[in-house]
Amino acid sequence: MALLLVLWACALLAVLLGGYAAAVHTEAVLARNQLARARAHYAAEAGLMRALRGLHDVRPKQRWVGDGRLYTLRYGDAEVHVRAVDEAGKVDLNSASPDVLQGLFRAAGVAQADARLLAARVVAWRTRPAYEGAAVDGTGYAAAGRDYTPRHGPFASIEELQMVLGMTPTLYGTLAPHLTLWSGQSSPNPNVATSLALAAIPGMTARRMQEIVAARQRNMDDPSLSIGTGVTHSLRSQATLADGTRAVLRATIRWQAARIDGQPYAVLRWQEGDQE
Repeated sequence: MALLLVLWACALLAVLLGGYAAAVHTEAVLARNQLARARAHYAAEAGLMRALRGLHDVRPKQRWVGDGRLYTLRYGDAEVHVRAVDEAGKVDLNSASPDVLQGLFRAAGVAQADARLLAARVVAWRTRPAYEGAAVDGTGYAAAGRDYTPRHGPFASIEELQMVLGMTPTLYGTLAPHLTLWSGQSSPNPNVATSLALAAIPGMTARRMQEIVAARQRNMDDPSLSIGTGVTHSLRSQATLADGTRAVLRATIRWQAARIDGQPYAVLRWQEGDQE
C-alpha cells in the first residue's frame, strides 16, 4: 500500500509539473508574440514619422512625393514600406462639384444616368435646407426601407457615404481610396490625383491622362520636379519583422509647422490594420 501511495503521489506530481510547464510555455509564447507585435507597431509608427519628415523636407531632391509611390526603409530588424497620398489629389465629399462627383462615379463604372442621380443624392446629403425650419427632404429613403433621411450637412466621415441611397458596398470599396474630407477643393489637383480622381476632373481626356502619368514617371527619380505638394496626406505604413510579424498603420496627417503653440502636425484620422 505504501508503495502504491508513493507511485500515485509521483504520478500526481508529474501531472501537476507537466501542467505548470505547459502553462509557463504558453505564457512565454504569448509574451513573445505580444512583444513582437509591439515592436512591429512602433516600427510602423516610425515609418509614419519618417514619411511626415520626408514630405516636408526642405531639400527638394530629398523630399518625398505624395502620389502613392512606395518608400522602403529599415527600422532595427524591421522592413518598413510606406506610401503617402496627397489629399488634394482626391475627391472631397464635402467640396467636390456635381460634375466631379459624376465623373468619379462614371470612372468607377457606374452608368451615366445612375452616376448623375448618385451625384445629386450626395450633394443633397451634404446641403443644408434653404432656410431654417425647411422640410427635410427624404424622398426615396423611406420607400427604400431606410429608417433615416439625408444629414443635410457635411459628411462626418468617408464611411458615411455608404448611407447615401444608391451606394453599394462594392462601389464604396472602389471609391473609398479616392475620397477625402480634408482637401476643401471642388476638383482634385491633377499633379497628385489618384487614378479615379484624375479621371473625374471635368474636361479630362484619355490623352491628357496619359500625358500626366507619363510626366510623373519621368519625375520619379527627381522629387524636385514634382508639383503640388500639399499639407494633408494619407499615409500607410507596414512594418514586417524578421520572424514575419506584421503591423499596419494608416493615418491622415495635416502639417501645421507655422504654429508655434504646439506640435507641427495634427492627426485627423488614425487606423490600425487594413480593415475599415
